[in-house]
Amino acid sequence: MANVGAIVSSIRNIMRQDRGISGDAQRLEQLGWMLFLKIIDDKDQELEIIKDNYISVIPERFQWRNWASDPEGMTGDELLEFIDSNAQSNKGLFASLRELNIPNHPKRAAIVREVFEGSNNYMKSGYEMRKVINKLNEIDFNNSEDKHIFGNIYESILQELRDAGNKGEYYTPRAVTQLMTQMTNPKLGEKVLDPAAGTGGFLTAAIDHVRENFVKTVDDEHILQNSITGWELKPVAYVLGLTNLILHEMDVPDYHYIDSLKKEYNSIGKKDQVDVILANPPFGASIADGVETNFPATYRCKESADLFVILMLQLLKPNGRCAIVLPDGSITGDGVKARIREKLLTDTNLHTIIRLPQSTFHPATVSTNLLFFEKGSPTKEIWFYEHRLPEGQKSYSKTKPIQFEEFQPIIEWWNNRKENDQVWKVKVEDLKDWDLDIKNPNQSSVEIEFSTAETIESLKASFARSSKIISELENLLN
Repeated sequence: MANVGAIVSSIRNIMRQDRGISGDAQRLEQLGWMLFLKIIDDKDQELEIIKDNYISVIPERFQWRNWASDPEGMTGDELLEFIDSNAQSNKGLFASLRELNIPNHPKRAAIVREVFEGSNNYMKSGYEMRKVINKLNEIDFNNSEDKHIFGNIYESILQELRDAGNKGEYYTPRAVTQLMTQMTNPKLGEKVLDPAAGTGGFLTAAIDHVRENFVKTVDDEHILQNSITGWELKPVAYVLGLTNLILHEMDVPDYHYIDSLKKEYNSIGKKDQVDVILANPPFGASIADGVETNFPATYRCKESADLFVILMLQLLKPNGRCAIVLPDGSITGDGVKARIREKLLTDTNLHTIIRLPQSTFHPATVSTNLLFFEKGSPTKEIWFYEHRLPEGQKSYSKTKPIQFEEFQPIIEWWNNRKENDQVWKVKVEDLKDWDLDIKNPNQSSVEIEFSTAETIESLKASFARSSKIISELENLLN
């Protein structure tokens, strides 16, 4: 069995020596497409054994086993030419796979094509690339123990995206995805969608949940294989998410490299609607020019999270269930924000909001909420649950992230709801302008959690106010 952790660490160090890779984001993109090719080839070799007449959609010349598996194989300029060549007479790996078209297996071919349309080869040294390839070859993705260990390592790779300057854009803590999935309880045969899927955390949580609780036969597994769908716009997250789904035994993942907000709103019909949506839509992100005009005029805005709420309401079947992450900025505010919340509370039963500490999505420091709702009947009352930091802990961090075990009191409370110092209930008719930013009424004083930067800014503002008052007093005295 390979020491998977040491291998991944070695790959990271090798890539740092290559002048073409600048920063963690490029390193992760490079590792993403290489992992994808290695994993899909390992999977192809397994399917060739268990399925009669199975043929890989990857052309033979570009199958990992034929150009990468020999440790003494291509290296240096020859390897770079093989990867990067655009010559019509000798197209390289990227140029060929970006044009891949296999009529007999269009879905699988489309997945490969989408991966390479959105990826780049940043490495400038064919010798360093050969070292990375040889390290990857030490992992056997058909060995269940290697695969299990790599699954945990892969989680740490996804966490690195948080710290690559993306402020949590791609990553939702596993504890949060597990809680949202368990409370929404997707069942076998129900269509599950994440329209802002990132690296696939919600989808893999749904796969694990359905397999553990409902899959008993080969036919059940076949149903599951056709029940999970994801859409993602960012190329790095897309490749890592796709690889994540393949690692979770999805043969042909229904996972697409698209901008969900460009899906024609008025064309979404019954055949497009799903039973369950699990998502952490991007907030504060820029949207493509003109995208808001895809939505009804009364809900048009530039905030991506708010548009995603309207999109999800359209995508849910009657009685469909949804759990999403939203910042405080989306649950309060007037104008179009209030109209979006009115639609949410009118079209669905928003039964639960879990309020999270600011540092939950570290390194981003933003107050976030988990909203749970069911489409079909209007909201009459909303339960609020204030999740608190563990005793003695001032904030979540890279070394002290949120843990699933912390949610045990919420799980125990879920089906036996009573108010306490962390839980309160609000009737819809008591809301002002559909505002959902309701503070805990059961606490006389709430400790406000600040990041260091926020504390400094708060002190600056306080000193400025004090200085102004002193100046005014001096003027009065004079």
